[in-house]
Formats: sequence, structure tokens, C-alpha cells
Amino acid sequence: MKKKFSIHWKTSRQPRKQRKYLANAPLHLRRKLISSNMSEELRKKYGRRSFTLRKGDEVLIMRGEFKGKKGKIAALNIRKLKVTIEGMQKPKKDGTKTNVIFDPSKLQIQTLNLDDKKRMKSISKENKTQNKENMKGDKK
Repeated sequence: MKKKFSIHWKTSRQPRKQRKYLANAPLHLRRKLISSNMSEELRKKYGRRSFTLRKGDEVLIMRGEFKGKKGKIAALNIRKLKVTIEGMQKPKKDGTKTNVIFDPSKLQIQTLNLDDKKRMKSISKENKTQNKENMKGDKK
């Protein structure tokens, strides 16, 4: 692995190479890395297991101090691969409150923000291809 980043790199068992890939990934690929799994209802509805997170999605926190709480995504930090959720704050020593940042892998999507036309387009494309595959399976 001489290059700083290679798009042709697939996988490795070595954690150092995995860390290097994540640390040197460009922003357009980091965007895809901020994804989380979906609730059972959404999996059945959209035929997918996970989705990239967007501002406005409602998520359930699965791990940590805020486990079991729901909230909307307030901000995404693509550079650090972290997520901020509305209403999830911790007090500091001086009494002020700061937002808690979460790892996307510790969250589960409960409702999707469907305001974005691009996201709706990708969902509709997937549903069409899934329906075509189901039709082929029924004919056999």
C-alpha cells in the first residue's frame, strides 16, 4: 500500500489497512460511510437493510448512555464520520451544555427524511428493480 488512497482497494483482514483506508478516504466516499441500519418495518417497505444518514432522519440510539432514546439528526460531520442528534446534550463542568456526537453504527433509522428528490429517486429505482426481480421469480 504505497499510495495514500486507492479506489481499487477492496478489503483486507489487517486492521491497519482498514484504518488507513478510512483515514485517507476522500469526502465523496466518506459520505457513503455514514450509514446506519433500518428498523424492521423500513426494511420490509424499502427492501434494503441500511441507508446513508441525512439531516432530518429520525433515529433510535442503540448503545451508550442515551440507549433507547429517539431523535432527529441535527448535523452530520462527514470528516469525522460522526452524527449529532437534536436534544441529546451533556452538561459540562462550567454548567453549559454540549451536543453529544454519535457513531452511525450505534444508530437505527426509524423514519426517513423524504424531502430530498435525489433520495426519493434512488428509493423508487430500487423498488422498480426489486419488483422486476420478484416478477421473474414468480414466472419460474
